[in-house]
Amino acid sequence: MKNKKIIVAGHVSLDMTPSFPRNNRASSLYDFIKPGKLVNVGPASISSGGCVSNTGDALHFFGADVTLLCKIGGDVFGSILKDIYEKKGYNVSFITASGETTSYTVIIAPPGCDRFFLHNSAVNNTFSADEINYGLVEEAGFFHFGYPSVMRQFYVDEGESLSGMFRKVKSMGLVTSMDTAAIDPDGPVAEHDWKSILAKILPYVDFFVPSVEELFFMLDKAYYYKLQERSSGEDICRHLSFKEDIEPLAEEVLGMGCKVVLLKCGASGMYLAAKDYSVMKTIFDDKEAAAWDNFRLFAKSFVPDVILSGTGAGDTSIAAFIYGVVNGMSPSLCLDLAVGTGTSCLTSYDALSGLLSIDELKKKIDAGWHREDIIQP
Repeated sequence: MKNKKIIVAGHVSLDMTPSFPRNNRASSLYDFIKPGKLVNVGPASISSGGCVSNTGDALHFFGADVTLLCKIGGDVFGSILKDIYEKKGYNVSFITASGETTSYTVIIAPPGCDRFFLHNSAVNNTFSADEINYGLVEEAGFFHFGYPSVMRQFYVDEGESLSGMFRKVKSMGLVTSMDTAAIDPDGPVAEHDWKSILAKILPYVDFFVPSVEELFFMLDKAYYYKLQERSSGEDICRHLSFKEDIEPLAEEVLGMGCKVVLLKCGASGMYLAAKDYSVMKTIFDDKEAAAWDNFRLFAKSFVPDVILSGTGAGDTSIAAFIYGVVNGMSPSLCLDLAVGTGTSCLTSYDALSGLLSIDELKKKIDAGWHREDIIQP
């Protein structure tokens, strides 16, 4: 791509993550948190979170020319977020709503079991497509938007404003990508027809980068609940079949209009699938389009040195993937950089401290970084 400037827009929050003693492990969250029980924890990590922070921070760390676009409230949490960004020296376009509150997330991540989130979307629910600075967007070459599934104005009209936003960005000539977030099955967001919403949006999304759990819930709730039963409370991604689950899911969303899908499959790895040359050359030059022509590859996760928290693993892996795409790297290398970054992110409590540079990732991969063997045939 000639224009390597990236815009990361969408959901942002202030993240608070209490640390747990590493030797205090449990098989489930319920072993830690019970009614009336006092749980002693260590210092809390306070950081910027959400797609804008995690993906944007990682892109900045990798050396990309990135601008963040997000909405905050005129409260203490909003001031903390501004202070965090100012100290990092980031380019940020803030939409500040003086009478509203900033989104926050409390991340409970005990060693030995999956994370649990206490989240308030707050001002993210009033953020609308009309508030985006399209003049700023037009100066970039790549536009990434994250978490519309937890931003009310982008789904309450069944995706009309979201598809309109992507259509407008595409008309400016940018390459686009979109990430999703987990949907609360008991909340009003779950009542919307997400399959219909995605059908409106994906024709204007070049790279669709959801997690496999999120996508199953959006497209087939009944099957999603069957997968939950199959996994017996464990991570769904450890009980997936590539041929029966992952591959058909990727083909379905490609058929809905996006050009490339990158499925995040948790500890199992990631699957990358692209359309043919005639489609890919609408966003790449001839040589790059040929490399992406009908590309299909599942990359198993690398073995982490240590596991402290999965906070930001998906978002930062997408940042590595986008960095590779923008800089003309091969699809297989883009995929491995994404998987390697997701693995590296596990080694710290926040989203950034465990990350390796692109050169460090390449060296570790080339040196034979051992991979997990979880996914079923």
